[in-house]
Amino acid sequence: MYYYRYESAEVSCCYKYLMFSYNIIFWLAGVAFIAVGFWAWSEKGVLLDLTQVTRLHGFDPVWLVLVVGGVTFILGFAGCVGALRENICLLKFFSGVIGFIFILELTAAVLAVVFQSQVREWINDFFLANVKGYRDDIDLQNLIDSLQRMNHCCGAQEPNDWDLNVYFSCNGTHRSREKCGVPFSCCITDPADSVLNTQCGYDVRNRPKREWTDHIYTKGCIAALEDWLPGNLYTVAIVFIVISLLQMVGIYLARTLISDIEKVNFSY
Repeated sequence: MYYYRYESAEVSCCYKYLMFSYNIIFWLAGVAFIAVGFWAWSEKGVLLDLTQVTRLHGFDPVWLVLVVGGVTFILGFAGCVGALRENICLLKFFSGVIGFIFILELTAAVLAVVFQSQVREWINDFFLANVKGYRDDIDLQNLIDSLQRMNHCCGAQEPNDWDLNVYFSCNGTHRSREKCGVPFSCCITDPADSVLNTQCGYDVRNRPKREWTDHIYTKGCIAALEDWLPGNLYTVAIVFIVISLLQMVGIYLARTLISDIEKVNFSY
């Protein structure tokens, strides 16, 4: 039986250190995301009382930061160590997970296009669920406020969606000062105002509906998102293509390095 022997087989230093450089950036980014996530939790006192995590009624954005940071950290670590130590297992793990994430992204994009009505309904329900928990978490509150201010919208479908929040609801016997109001992020602001009026939404829904447009945005955020997407389709496509190319580069470098290492091992 004959075996083919590669002449002068060696691992390419170029690919090896390109792979290391590629991953050190993601590893550092992962560390930064994790640090920010734990800092946010420490500011909210979650680290002193972990039961707060289970008591939150809405979506805590810190979870997303920590998950993204954790995945990025693990992949960056596997890629860096795999490249430096020429470890095939770590490199295969890296390329396999990156490939899996790419397939998930592609699948999600296709499903979002095919099942638009179901996705719209899911986003609507998700937004309403977080309207209920608006005052439960400062990060969730800031996220909703940013979304409403940037898109000039209020609620998922309309301002009356804020009836779902116990503080803003017009129903019931609660004595909240915000009763029958909306968050300040729903208010139409005057660019000349230098001081933010956080009470501008108080009692606004006690007024006749025809007067609402003078004080607050009446378009729902779901409709605002639907209006935004067609005008920014190229931007979304470019972002998706750039992310996909970065993933493909990572997979290519890992597979090339694996091939070089296997050639070296076989030659000996």
